[in-house]
Amino acid sequence: MGEGNPAGRIAYPREMGKAAAFLSSAASSFITGVELFADGGMAQV
Repeated sequence: MGEGNPAGRIAYPREMGKAAAFLSSAASSFITGVELFADGGMAQV
């Protein structure tokens, strides 16, 4: 299933959680109007 993306694997649940935790934390407080792609590079294909 993950062989078709540039990372060559599917994401681990922890990796998705880290992206969500970042967006809900104060570390992302100055980020507005952008998309965070956590897709192993599929958006670039």
